[in-house]
Amino acid sequence: MRLVKIVLFACVLPGLGGCGIVHIFDPTHQRRGALIEADELRDLVPGTSTRADVTSVLGSPTARATFDDNTWIYVTQITSTRIGRTPGVTMQKVLVLNFDAGGTLRSIRNLDKADSKQIAMAPGATPSPGSEASFMQQLLGNVGRFTPAGLPGGGGGPIGPQGGNTLP
Repeated sequence: MRLVKIVLFACVLPGLGGCGIVHIFDPTHQRRGALIEADELRDLVPGTSTRADVTSVLGSPTARATFDDNTWIYVTQITSTRIGRTPGVTMQKVLVLNFDAGGTLRSIRNLDKADSKQIAMAPGATPSPGSEASFMQQLLGNVGRFTPAGLPGGGGGPIGPQGGNTLP
């Protein structure tokens, strides 16, 4: 009997290797956004490259500047899972390309986390029109408005004793 347990344990043990606790803490890295390599940037020359050249080498931009259509932005992120399987940004790079009015590339800037700025949330709340109902008004607000069909006070609407289940 003991030999059967040892053989069974020896057969099951290799299969459990993929179920180890190590995989819970092993971060999985994912690349997101524009995957730009350094050799692709060498093909772009400020002063000679055009928007068509940039699109053929890098593809469409991740975003364009809000008020300036001549600024293209490419964002690359590497994320990994953290505790509780929440995603976290491990590395983020932003490539900003500026064009002149004629569509010729003027400048290339590489930005990373050191170039970022912390922005605080605005305090307060956005007001919304309407009345403020108390908890009791919300809880009891519809009591008496709707009555089941067939009970006293429940007039025969679209669903009721006179109307059946048809709409008017």
